[in-house]
Amino acid sequence: MTAPVIEIPERFNAASFFVDRHIAEARGGKVAFFHEDRTITYAGLQELVNRVGNALLGLGVEMEHRLLLLLLDCPEFVASFFGTIKIGAVPIPVNTMMRAQDYLYFLNDSRARVAIISQPLLAEAGPVLGQAKYLKHVVIVGKAEGKQVAFDRWVAKASAKLEAADTSKDEPAFWLYSSGSTGFPKGAVHLQHDLVVCSDTYALQVLGITERDRTFSAAKLFFAYGLGNNMYFPMRVGASGVLYPHRPMPEAMFEVIHRRKPTIFFGVPTLYAGMLQVKEAEKRFDCSSLRLCVSAGEALPPDLYKRWMERFKVELIDGIGTTEILHIFVSNRPGQVRPGSTGQVVPGYEAAILDDDGKPVPRGEVGNLRVKGDSIMAYYWNKHEKTKASLFGEWIGTSTRRPRRRSSGSGSRPATSTTRTRTATSGTAAGRTTC
Repeated sequence: MTAPVIEIPERFNAASFFVDRHIAEARGGKVAFFHEDRTITYAGLQELVNRVGNALLGLGVEMEHRLLLLLLDCPEFVASFFGTIKIGAVPIPVNTMMRAQDYLYFLNDSRARVAIISQPLLAEAGPVLGQAKYLKHVVIVGKAEGKQVAFDRWVAKASAKLEAADTSKDEPAFWLYSSGSTGFPKGAVHLQHDLVVCSDTYALQVLGITERDRTFSAAKLFFAYGLGNNMYFPMRVGASGVLYPHRPMPEAMFEVIHRRKPTIFFGVPTLYAGMLQVKEAEKRFDCSSLRLCVSAGEALPPDLYKRWMERFKVELIDGIGTTEILHIFVSNRPGQVRPGSTGQVVPGYEAAILDDDGKPVPRGEVGNLRVKGDSIMAYYWNKHEKTKASLFGEWIGTSTRRPRRRSSGSGSRPATSTTRTRTATSGTAAGRTTC
C-alpha cells in the first residue's frame, strides 16, 4: 500500500470533523454507539456534545483550559471528550483503575479546572478531590452530592446549538498520560489533527473500516488503543461502536459479540488466551458477525494465533503502538498475517532500528525502534528533559528494542517493512509498549 494523502485544512476542529460532519452528510439517524440497553444516534451525539460544550462555557471554561475525564466507557465519555474539544479546551481521559493519589497527581499536574467523573469511581477518587489545587467544578455522571453537579441536569439546561471554536490543526486537542513505570506518568500532548492521521492510516489503510462496520473493544477508551478502536475510528466513517463499561472478562466478551454483532473486535493476547479457555464458546455464542480481530499491547504468540484461527475462523492481526504515537504504527495485514511477526509499517509511518548512538544496526541484531509519523505527540507536558530524550526531530524513540530483519531487498534503508516480535531478553516481549 502507498502512504495515504491526508489533507487537513489549517483551521480545523476535530469535533467538527468527527461529530458535526455526519449531520451534514445525512447520517444523523445512524446509531453512533450502543451502550448497555440504550443507543445514541449521530444526531443525538451532536446534541449532547453541544450541550456539554455550552455547559462548560457556563462554568467559565475557556480555550486551552484543561478538564479531567474519569469516566467509564459510555456516551457521556464521547460527548465530554468532543464537547471539550469543540470549545477549544483540552480533555484529559485518565485510567479508571488507578488509586486516589494518582488522581490527585493528574489533577494537580494538569491544573484541570473541571473533572467529569462516573459515580462508581468516586469511591476511589472522591477523597482527594478537595486537595486538588486548581479544581473548581466536579460533574458526576450519576448521582451527585453536595457541591457536585449532576451531569444530566447540567447538560439539560445548556443550549443544543454550538459553533466550533476556531482552532488550528496544530494546536493541543487532548492529552493522554503515558505509563509511569519509569517515574510519574507523563502527559503526552496530542494535536487537533492527530485523530485524523491515525484514522486515515491504520483504520482506513489496514483495517479497511467502513460505514458498515461495528466496532467492539475490550481496551477502554482511556487507553490510546481503545480511544481509536471504539471511538474515533468508527466516527471517522460513520460506523457504530459498542461501548462496554464493565471489566472485560472472557465469557462476557462472547456475550457482547453474540448480542451486539460487531464486525471488528479489539483485544490483547492475554484476553484472547482467556477466551480460548471458554468451553464450547464457538457453539454457545454466535460470532459470525466478526470479519476481523485485532491484538495489541503485547506480543501475540504464534500458537495463540493458530488456535484462535482454527477454532473461530476469524483472522487475528497483531500490531504495536504507543500512547505517544497515539495508535498502531506497525501491523500485520488481513490476508497477509505471518504468525510471530508484528507485521509491516503502517502506510504514513516510517520505522528504523538503531543502536544507542542512533546508527542503523546490522540485520538480525537487536536495536532501538524509532518511528516517524504525523500522529506523534507534540511534547510531554512540563517534562522538557523527557521530551528531549524521546523526540529526535520528526522521529520518536520508543522503549521497544527489536531485531532488524533480514530482507531480500537491496540497500541499507532502515527497517520500514516487516519487523519481528522476537524477544530481546528471555521471557520478555522486548520491552513492547502498550498504546
